[in-house]
Amino acid sequence: MRGLLRPDEGEPVIVVNENGPSPVVLICEHAGKVIPKSLGSLGLPPEDLTRHIAWDIGAEAVARGLSQALDAPLVLQRYSRLAYDCNRPPESPDAMPVVSETTRIPGNENLAPEARLARIRGIYRPFHDAVSRFLDQRAAEGAASLLVTMHSFTPTYKGKRRHLDLGVLHDRDARLADLVLGLAGRLKDIVVKRNEPYGPEDGVCHTLNLHGGARGLYHVMLEIRNDLISHEAGQAQWTARLAAILAEAVARIFPPTTVRMRSSS
Repeated sequence: MRGLLRPDEGEPVIVVNENGPSPVVLICEHAGKVIPKSLGSLGLPPEDLTRHIAWDIGAEAVARGLSQALDAPLVLQRYSRLAYDCNRPPESPDAMPVVSETTRIPGNENLAPEARLARIRGIYRPFHDAVSRFLDQRAAEGAASLLVTMHSFTPTYKGKRRHLDLGVLHDRDARLADLVLGLAGRLKDIVVKRNEPYGPEDGVCHTLNLHGGARGLYHVMLEIRNDLISHEAGQAQWTARLAAILAEAVARIFPPTTVRMRSSS
């Protein structure tokens, strides 16, 4: 079976600030909008490949800002979620969506098992294997880890307005989400809600459960309304806002006398 990615296309994973000493490990599964060359345009016009259906607008920029502000490592996934949504397991219909929002994805229709397997092996497995190896290495070094996955959402979905600025998502383990909700709730200029605009019933907690839940790590998923971070000023504002919240969360969870910071050298 031919592989999904050509030798000149590069791996799905980019690790930023790998040796960052912060306990925070940032993950951005929907950072990129690149379509593997072997898939063409998935039958979509160019304008659709820049829309939110293809990637989380602004999420990578805020994640990179947080990586710098917190001196934290960041793991990015560079291929479009239309090719494979890395926040979904292989058995999920949404892993290779036939419809995204209200848009048909012709290149995902009637996929043969071999074609699905090529995407699983080419994008999903390398990305999550890289996250696992990274967390295993930190654990072997005795470094504390706290997972934060970064996402964005559309202000309107299928004609319905979403009345929030920041969603704080979790599944069974709400420890970090509760703390972030309490800290963000102090801010009077934004609307923050728990498990909106999505929740665990929508299957969006795959990365959290796979890497955070299985290891017993504190973890949370942050969803920012994408029109707020589609430009540099908004990205800088949200980076500063979330950096302060996460720094305070780290200080409460890991008092300086109990946490072992990873060496940045």
